[in-house]
Amino acid sequence: MITRRTFLDGLALGVAGTAMASTAKSYAQILGANDRLNFAINGLNGRGHAHLSALLANSKIARVAYICDPDDHIRAKFAMQAEAALGYAPKAERDFRHALASKDVDAISIATCDHWHTPMAVLGLKAGKHVYVEKPSSHNAREGELLVAAQKKYGKQVQVGDQQRSSPHTIKMVQQIHDGLIGEAYEAKAWYANTRVSMGTGKPVPVPEWLDWDLWQGPAPRSEYKDNIHPYNWHWLRRFGTGETLNNGTHEVDVCRWALGVDYPEAVTAIGGRYCYKDDWQFYDTLVTDFKYPNKTLSWEGRCCNGMKLYNRDRGSAIFGTKGSVVMDRDGYEVYDLKGKKIDSFATGRETSSSDLIGRDSMTDAHFANFINAARGLDTLHSPIAIANISVTMLLISNIAWFKDREMKLNTTTGHILNDPEAMKLWGREYEKGWEVTI
Repeated sequence: MITRRTFLDGLALGVAGTAMASTAKSYAQILGANDRLNFAINGLNGRGHAHLSALLANSKIARVAYICDPDDHIRAKFAMQAEAALGYAPKAERDFRHALASKDVDAISIATCDHWHTPMAVLGLKAGKHVYVEKPSSHNAREGELLVAAQKKYGKQVQVGDQQRSSPHTIKMVQQIHDGLIGEAYEAKAWYANTRVSMGTGKPVPVPEWLDWDLWQGPAPRSEYKDNIHPYNWHWLRRFGTGETLNNGTHEVDVCRWALGVDYPEAVTAIGGRYCYKDDWQFYDTLVTDFKYPNKTLSWEGRCCNGMKLYNRDRGSAIFGTKGSVVMDRDGYEVYDLKGKKIDSFATGRETSSSDLIGRDSMTDAHFANFINAARGLDTLHSPIAIANISVTMLLISNIAWFKDREMKLNTTTGHILNDPEAMKLWGREYEKGWEVTI
């Protein structure tokens, strides 16, 4: 296994292995391959399948060169599915740094655990790659600042996986709201409901021989392996995940912020708790967050363990104005007058569900197309890191407000928490030695 230092030294020297040169040569022999963006997909258990599907949908302008995951079983299964879908076999690697060292890779997509998002994205930028990173783009607010700065420094494109920003009906409706469809929009509500089960109480067990637990942990401080962490329940542990607010709330809160035309709020409050189970879960299963603006308000309601719908939807965004309201989600929208009478609607004809943990859809396909064309200099990103980071940071502060059980007042330019040094201690995180994020 190559060390981080060896990898960085290799980047500085521009080292490329003979095998990588051979791979690049084979791709060059394929008609049109040089006109495509070559990708390395990182993180293959869940959302990575949607990345593969989106790149297949954009096969005229994209090609999958590498697939990377520290779990040998997950990687092997994904490799079989990828070859069957693509008609060729991407190179499969346990360690993503081999892909970063390849001159054949133009862009990386990141669908790993949250604690890897910014560290991997920054390493990708340093390696000269464009980056598509799933939400949340950072595990903590300091990482968000670093990723924004790294993108500016290295000049490559960084698209965050807020795929509803590439949804045609959402783009249309947000523009209509900005044009006065419902008068002055002053309130927005985002929500998410699911029926997640308990993660149980984990038992320390030997690390499976097919999992590189050290690489899996990467920048996170080392901890013992337990039988209820991998491959999904890391979401609910603070050293790896960010809770449901960042796991899913990022999408709808971002749409609400976009529709209202606001950035950082003046203050954030969050109330909730872990009510449904007693287990290793370190976040809430129910949370209500309020984001306060001078003349507007935005709220998020998340219920992980009770699937009661709101406005007949598992998840969505409601925008209220002086002349009417709009309720929208990934499947369409409805427009209402002041008395609640429906006056317009649109449906895509499909029905998404909060229980879908992969999310293959046309929005993701379009979001990747936008990213690829921006990397080729033909388009402007729909969700660039500088914009997306605001939504992510707001929700990370929501977590801090819940951890500290008090209101967080913010600097509306930087998002920094004001007059609360204890809360600001949660702005960043402790890293495993040698894995600190630097730009």
